[in-house]
Amino acid sequence: MADGIDVDAVTAWIRERTELAAPLRFEVIQGGRSNLTYRVTDPEGRRVILRRPPLSGVIESAHDMGREHRIISALAGTEVPVPACVGYEPDPDVTGAPFYVMRFVDGEVVRDADAAERVLSPDARMAVSADLIDVLVRLHAVDVDAVGLGDLSRREGYLERQLRRWSRQLESTRTRELPVLEEVHRRLVAAVPPQGPATIVHGDYRLDNVMLDPASGRVQAVLDWELTTLGDPLADVGLLLVYWTEPDDDVQVLPTAPTRVPGFASRAELIERYARASGRDLDGIGYHVAFGYWKLACILEGVYSRYASGAYGETDGSHEAFGHLVLELGESARDAAARAGL
Repeated sequence: MADGIDVDAVTAWIRERTELAAPLRFEVIQGGRSNLTYRVTDPEGRRVILRRPPLSGVIESAHDMGREHRIISALAGTEVPVPACVGYEPDPDVTGAPFYVMRFVDGEVVRDADAAERVLSPDARMAVSADLIDVLVRLHAVDVDAVGLGDLSRREGYLERQLRRWSRQLESTRTRELPVLEEVHRRLVAAVPPQGPATIVHGDYRLDNVMLDPASGRVQAVLDWELTTLGDPLADVGLLLVYWTEPDDDVQVLPTAPTRVPGFASRAELIERYARASGRDLDGIGYHVAFGYWKLACILEGVYSRYASGAYGETDGSHEAFGHLVLELGESARDAAARAGL
């Protein structure tokens, strides 16, 4: 049994479309308040992955399973590694919500420093650094019209739209005055750089959102496409740099960032590799780094305010760490903006 799964109905659906045999075991491998991900295993050990919206608090635009399935299916014939799709079920009667199923990809998701040390050799860590950039370059080179994603979203004014969206969200969720975020927002709005032709923007491209081959350090599949849109590709680069914590950083977005382990490339090396491989000018990447810090601060302030208001039930006070991190990210955004001359 698994919350959110009608075992009999979903088993029948999967058996019609795959070689898996009953009984199937459903195990949540990613949950919480984002989309739910289940590993589905049959008695022979064969596996697929099922994705469906969360059990409550669903926002249609943020939990659109059909959109995710469309993006992954469109990229299947490109040089961007994605899981192979089995199918999409729009009818909520099957298991309470639309869902889609994709083939299981063998590999490792490196979420923290312990995992980086355990599964990746120093050589593999450098290989991961290089391949992560090379895959991002290939993603940004995809012809969106040729793969049928030209109408995925508006193409113009990506940064302006993002600044409006997250500023509105901050205003609607915050529980306190946050002058540093207001200041950074003003600076970003006043200095929006020219944006070239729109590409696919993953929206949350980072080390723990890809499946890796631990031996070679190569990306086996890019995961978590729920924030994907069309826009400025340098936004993906800026956010990757925000998450790419270096050993001497005072602030780290992830509690035990994997890239603090020796052997990974530096941020400067990532920038140089992306610029060389893509042909894009990254002299102004500081803007996108500042934007990345600011956006994450806005998102985490929403999380903090929901905990503080009791929306997630009684807490032990550990949510206060989110509140402190919001302020640290705000300061990092201001520092990045200053370095960028904003």
